[in-house]
Amino acid sequence: MDIIERRLHNLRTQFNAWDVEALLITGPTNRRWLSGFTGSSGKLIITNDRAILATDSRYWQQAATEAVNFELFQDRRRHEDTISLLQSVDVRKIGIEANHVTIADHAKLNSIADIIWVPLQKPIEPLRQIKTAGEIEKIRAAALITDQAMDMVPQFLQPGITERALAWQLEKTMREQGANATAFPIIVAFGPNSALPHYQPGEHELKKEEIVLVDIGAEVDGYKSDMTRTFFFGSKIPDQFSSIYNLVHAALKAAADNIGPDINTQQAHNFALEPISNAGYRKNFQHGLGHGVGLDIHEEPFLSAYRPVTDIIAGTIITIEPGIYLPGWGGVRIEDLVLVTETGIETISQSPKVPQICP
Repeated sequence: MDIIERRLHNLRTQFNAWDVEALLITGPTNRRWLSGFTGSSGKLIITNDRAILATDSRYWQQAATEAVNFELFQDRRRHEDTISLLQSVDVRKIGIEANHVTIADHAKLNSIADIIWVPLQKPIEPLRQIKTAGEIEKIRAAALITDQAMDMVPQFLQPGITERALAWQLEKTMREQGANATAFPIIVAFGPNSALPHYQPGEHELKKEEIVLVDIGAEVDGYKSDMTRTFFFGSKIPDQFSSIYNLVHAALKAAADNIGPDINTQQAHNFALEPISNAGYRKNFQHGLGHGVGLDIHEEPFLSAYRPVTDIIAGTIITIEPGIYLPGWGGVRIEDLVLVTETGIETISQSPKVPQICP
């Protein structure tokens, strides 16, 4: 049984619990994970004994090569094609991905006679948490490229360089090292802009004695990496930066030392939150501790106080990324990508955590 066959088998074992006879997959990442098809358009219909990929003429040859475990249905993106596809499988109760179906698409599906649609919140995402050896290898490759790019930051930084220019240098470096793309829009934030956790780089020119926050990731064969480092660009680190940097580093270490497969997502978040809160910065840690990484840059599990609590499972790849953000001053975030093992974690990110870059 190959990987795709195993994934289909594991999915079908859930049909009775969901009270469905088939599943319609329209989410792009789930479609790729289940079938191997990397095209940008298509849907899957999976029954107990059939697996069908429906896509349009742009992808018929590609689909036949990539999705070898699936029958190909030649879809011309007409509603009548969807009707024909569903009639061909002869089932009545079909699960749909509630998070990936628009109101307009749902209305069209409901217009099809004799089909009962069963909304399922996340039928595939939990199955994607535990990574195969092949998936881990691709994420490691993406992480290595990310390390190599981050290690170039001291060479790229000079007074007057803009956030946008540094972001471009990092993207170019990752692509030259073999990345297919960036894993997400690169975050480069100088000075007070570093207080914005998801800041988009602009035309701010770097000055001496400023904070530099860099959050980057590479994509290799669809799989992502994610890492953040924060630096002080100056000849002498101010006491405030040193204090906050050391606190964030301690929070990361507290989480890394305690996370394992017997820990849940809320507990993991609290490991980092405790030292930050004890130092009086609870309100300045504005996001969850981390998230899963794979074909999506943000996927299950979410290590957060604001998400449903779930167990952390061995074989999952997650980020650990505590941060403290002070409006008007700046922010410090340190982020590592880690693999959860049977005994704890293995840190995949290897770029040094160096708090200072001298001009």
